[in-house]
Amino acid sequence: MDFLNGEEDYNRTIKFGRESIISRSKRKQLALSCMLNTEVGAVLAVIRRSPEFSPLYSPTEDTYDSSIVTSLRSLRSLIFNPTQEWRSIHPSIYLSPFLDVILNDDMPAAATAVALSSILKILKFEVFDERTPGAREAMEAIVTGITGCRLEKTDPISEDAVMMKILQVLAGTMHHRASILLGDPAVCTLVNACFQVVQQSVNRGDLLQRNARYTMHELIQVVFSRLPEIEKKGGGRRLRGGDYSGSESDDDGDDDGGGEVESGGYGIRCAIDIFHFLCSLLNVVSVIENPDGTAPHTADENVQIFALLMINSAIELSGDVIGRHPRLLRMIQDDLFHHLIYYGSWSSSFVLSMICSTVLNSYHFLRRFLRFQLEAFFLNVLTRLASFGSSISIQEVAVEGIINFCRQPTFIIEVYVNFDCDPCCRNIFEDFGRLLCKHSFTGGVSLTSMQIQAFEGLLILIHHIADNIDKEDSGPLGDYAVQLNEFIPFWEEIERDEDDLESWVEHVRIRKYQKKKLLIASNHFNRDNKKGLEYLKHAKLISDLPDPKGHAYFFRYTRGLDKKIIGEYLGDPDEFYLKVLKEFTETFHFSGMVLDTALRFYLESFRLPGESQKIQRILEAFSDRFYYQQSSDLFASKDTVLILCYSLIMLNTDQHNPQVKKKMTEEEFIRNNRAINAGQDLPRDYLSELFQSISNYAIALDTSTVSLDMTPSRWIQLINRSKVAPNFMQCDYDRRLCRDMFACIAGPAVAALSSFFEHNEEEELLHECIEGLFSVARIAQYGLEDTLDELITSFCKFTTLQNPYASPEETLYTFGHDLKPRLATVAVFTIANMFRDGIRGSWKNIVDCLIKLKRLKLIPQSVIDLESSADAPTTPESAASPTEDNRFGSHQMATIMHRFTLLSPENPEDGLTLGNESERNNKMIKLCQIGSIFRTCSNIPRESLHSLGRALISASAGKGQKYSTAHDEEETIEFCWDLITTVAIANAHRFHMFWPNYHEYLLSVVQFQMFSPVPFAEKALTPFGWKSLLNLLSVAWRYPETYDLGVEALVALFSDGTYVSRTNYAFCIDCAFGCFLAKNSPAEKKKKMLDILADSVNLLIHWHRTLYSDPGSGFSVASGTSSSSTEDNSRSLANYNMNLFVKLGEAFRRTTLSRQEEIRNHAVHSLHKSFLLAEELLFISSNCLNYFNLVIFAMVDELHEKMLEYSRREGAEKEMRSMEGTLKLAMELFNDMFLQSLKQIAESPGFRTFWLGILRRMDTCMKADLGHYGPSSLSEIIPDLLKKIITQMKEEEVLVPREDDDMWEITYIQIQWICPEIKDELFPV
Repeated sequence: MDFLNGEEDYNRTIKFGRESIISRSKRKQLALSCMLNTEVGAVLAVIRRSPEFSPLYSPTEDTYDSSIVTSLRSLRSLIFNPTQEWRSIHPSIYLSPFLDVILNDDMPAAATAVALSSILKILKFEVFDERTPGAREAMEAIVTGITGCRLEKTDPISEDAVMMKILQVLAGTMHHRASILLGDPAVCTLVNACFQVVQQSVNRGDLLQRNARYTMHELIQVVFSRLPEIEKKGGGRRLRGGDYSGSESDDDGDDDGGGEVESGGYGIRCAIDIFHFLCSLLNVVSVIENPDGTAPHTADENVQIFALLMINSAIELSGDVIGRHPRLLRMIQDDLFHHLIYYGSWSSSFVLSMICSTVLNSYHFLRRFLRFQLEAFFLNVLTRLASFGSSISIQEVAVEGIINFCRQPTFIIEVYVNFDCDPCCRNIFEDFGRLLCKHSFTGGVSLTSMQIQAFEGLLILIHHIADNIDKEDSGPLGDYAVQLNEFIPFWEEIERDEDDLESWVEHVRIRKYQKKKLLIASNHFNRDNKKGLEYLKHAKLISDLPDPKGHAYFFRYTRGLDKKIIGEYLGDPDEFYLKVLKEFTETFHFSGMVLDTALRFYLESFRLPGESQKIQRILEAFSDRFYYQQSSDLFASKDTVLILCYSLIMLNTDQHNPQVKKKMTEEEFIRNNRAINAGQDLPRDYLSELFQSISNYAIALDTSTVSLDMTPSRWIQLINRSKVAPNFMQCDYDRRLCRDMFACIAGPAVAALSSFFEHNEEEELLHECIEGLFSVARIAQYGLEDTLDELITSFCKFTTLQNPYASPEETLYTFGHDLKPRLATVAVFTIANMFRDGIRGSWKNIVDCLIKLKRLKLIPQSVIDLESSADAPTTPESAASPTEDNRFGSHQMATIMHRFTLLSPENPEDGLTLGNESERNNKMIKLCQIGSIFRTCSNIPRESLHSLGRALISASAGKGQKYSTAHDEEETIEFCWDLITTVAIANAHRFHMFWPNYHEYLLSVVQFQMFSPVPFAEKALTPFGWKSLLNLLSVAWRYPETYDLGVEALVALFSDGTYVSRTNYAFCIDCAFGCFLAKNSPAEKKKKMLDILADSVNLLIHWHRTLYSDPGSGFSVASGTSSSSTEDNSRSLANYNMNLFVKLGEAFRRTTLSRQEEIRNHAVHSLHKSFLLAEELLFISSNCLNYFNLVIFAMVDELHEKMLEYSRREGAEKEMRSMEGTLKLAMELFNDMFLQSLKQIAESPGFRTFWLGILRRMDTCMKADLGHYGPSSLSEIIPDLLKKIITQMKEEEVLVPREDDDMWEITYIQIQWICPEIKDELFPV
């Protein structure tokens, strides 16, 4: 039972639902019937009320059509008896009576208005839709009825009411669902009718005019909002949903496409016609009567603004879909942009603002197709109008336009890549940047709205670059410098490849580099054209082999070239330059140009030479190019073009040369050009147009400069070029490009920031300056060290700490009460903290400010706390160059900028605005975090560390400082040396890397006039200054009165041995060697020093035995944690000790060249003594060989060379014999040292080569030629030395005959060559 009850309930529910649906449908149909009945009654009532209506008249006498009333009555009879639903009934049944009323010219305006209201109601109630049979015919009939409405019998008030109704029906028609069935002509007719109402409303009420414009806007929106849904397939159009196959042809016929829409409806053809119509509205002119009776034509600004609004809507709604339709795209590329550039260059500020918006919208959606159009607009409109010379209002609009473009996410990088890095284009980004810098530069006057606006634009540009250069995905850093090692055609560019962005970025940077080099080449070319062309080869801008195309592109696209020289080259009869002329002419695109326009444009690029043969060659090349690029059959051959060119040039001279009194007439010109077209005449109208053009506007044949106005010839050339050149390249930021990009405007940007900060007093703008400063620093940390130095130097002067004329009291007062110095001070020291890796020369300014703060008693002791410095973590790894992870990024900006908000007088946070002046200054100094600059500098690059040391050492020597008291001087120098010590401790792990440079700085500061020796020397004696100390001690050798004291100090240093370590041992040797070079010094002192140096080998032996590690060294075997690390450290120590021993030997070797024979001989003996003591160091064969090659062989060779040098001098026999004696001693001791270490050396794989080196030197000494001074006594000792050596080698079986070794045979041959008399004794048969 429950189941049966449930089934009955379900059936009742279904039945009730069906009845409910039927009931609702009936109610809707009844409502529509009532609506139609009401509308019919309303129309009939208005017709009856008309005075012309009278039923007594016969139909032939009626002033109205009786069939209209009949049809209305017939419709009423059918309204409540429909045979089917209204949506299924053909719409013409209930539309025709109302349309007949509208189309009837005799109907009163009131009846027409009511009929229009009825049509509007039918459309809004959607009595029919797109699926209703006859819907398309009905929509077409509505359009025909509305556009055919004529108001013959009406008054102005009634006519305005009817026109308002027409506008409503027009909008209702396009918003109706069935409007998609309208054909292209119908939509165009409807839009045209709406514009007619717009035109008629100009002289009527404001309400009608506003409604007409609004309706026009609605229609444009409806048409172009549907454009993204329209795609073309084959010859027809279809709604989105089918596959898009194929694209529109470049032929106009394909773009119209005569096919029907598969689902009906208008398409691209009406969009093209409407857009063309809107573009034509930009050319609407108005005639203005002047007092003198003339009537000049000027552009109608209201119409232009109205047209621009419509065009903007069309572009916004269509978006990038326009790019799929070639005719519509070409209309934007050609017609629209030509109008925008032309009118933008001289229109009012309002029109200019609208034009900028239109171009911006085009950039968003269509920039890929508008590369050269955008360049022309930026160059001819924005850059020109924003420059000084235009009215303030125009400048403001132009600058605002530039800023709006710069606000776009990728605009600046795309402009830089497409224009600034293209040698054939202008530097748009650089022009924009420098223009904003120039406008924001205050120049000492009060700020204007223009300057503030430009400054904010400059900040937008800087922030964009800074934010994108910090991105992790902005590419690797790479090298800053660009190297061009091979010839790459500068006129060729490659497409951006997502799979190989690295190559593309490098290509872009190379093109920018080539562009800079081309400008340099142009300067050379103008001064000396041959050197200019040679520079092109040197800079790899053209190939080493003759390259006509490279020369042609250089002449064609390089700005600033002397046009006269170009003309001479192009007319040169040389075969190579004939090829250059051909390539040069092929860079022009004359399609669509009239002959005189093309000739003008061609002759603008150079100055026509005076020689007739050169002129002929140039005009022949032009005629050939022009003829083959013309699509018409006007000219029979290129000869016709050539003859006509000559005729035009002659006409130009005749018409515009003041020396020609009798001017040529038009008839004479036409007569002179008869039968030049292969025996036929050219059209008279064509020749007449040429004559008028030349007569009215001369061809400039001798101009040295080119006007930048967008002439018709230039525009046609631009359009033709855009057809063959690559499209606008869309790209994202790359770190290297960002750096290169900012480098173009770095100098002006820093100057503008500094100027704005200096002359501005508004706190908010000051904070914006600081934020811009940090953005510049964020960019400069990527290879722009000079920019960072310039930035710091500029802002240091705003701290008031570098004012030499201000007293401490004045500085403290200004520093404590003025916000600007506080901001600048915190900014400078924060940059020194965050960006110290990139600081170079500006460390001097930072140190100067720091010293001033110290003298003002504002520097806390923690800045120079050596204990905290020693605790700072320093590892060898931190000595490496900083990685990108260490760089300051955008994520840190908020934290940094918060510091500056604490300085505001209106911000009481942390009590910075409380307390007295001293407390405020001290609290503010804490924000600078000065101490961390020096304590945490362990990983800054070597260049920055060197610059910091140079600045500190120079300041410690008093350079650039003025002291009021001696105590003040001592405190300052002590402070600087404390900072030097802090830096040295922080970088102890790489002491050997930076201290040599510090040493050079220390030596240089002693030459300062203000050098203060006492405090400087006291602070210089730090544990890290041994090299500097010993080199300062070596200064004592230069003066006789201090020589003995210096020697005694050095002897005491070596004798004690406590202070000599491996860290300073090399420095001690250098210092001692300086003693030997001193002139007029006692020989005994030098010999004593040589003995001490020879005995110092015992220190090396001691360190070698104990693996000693002094505090200054970085070696310690005990510190190793594994056997492998211990072995490595031991090996490093042994090598280091051996290097020190070699350095000692080299000091002896250099001393053997002394002028004093006594010192030379003693140096040889000292060398021998040190060799004997160092037996433990030389137990390895490689060490022995290395020592012999670097020291002993070198000593023998140098002594021999010196002896021969004296032998060639006149009157130098004494010196020669003295040097010969030293050489004999050296050879004898060399013989002993060799035999002593024979066992170790013989084990070396390189012993054979070593032995041949000994024999070669024996041979050299044996056959020494002393010229006119007679034979050398060396030949007396060489045989004995050879006997001694070979005998011991044979005894120790080092030199014995072996089957696998030829050393015995080689030695036999060498002895026979060197000293044959001992051969038999040494090698008995």
